[in-house]
Amino acid sequence: MKEYRLVAWPRLQRPFDRTAHRRMLSDMSNRHLSVAQLARCSGLARPDVESFLQMLAERHLVVEREAPAIGSPIPVALAAWLRRARAAGGFFYR
Repeated sequence: MKEYRLVAWPRLQRPFDRTAHRRMLSDMSNRHLSVAQLARCSGLARPDVESFLQMLAERHLVVEREAPAIGSPIPVALAAWLRRARAAGGFFYR
């Protein structure tokens, strides 16, 4: 799955001058996001998000990458905390 991140802010023209498109730009300026994540945060349909991303790609305003593989269902920080808690003997029933 591909993720996208904004490189530079574009001047938006119709039909991409709506609040939902600006919301996507704001989110993509902070982190890489997939099409599904962009559709969810903007409220737009997937084809609308894909056409917006295509416009950005044609103008060289977005970079894409393959999404990193998910190694563990438990986030790394949580897993580390659980190991420390277990080693300390707290938070677990015996």
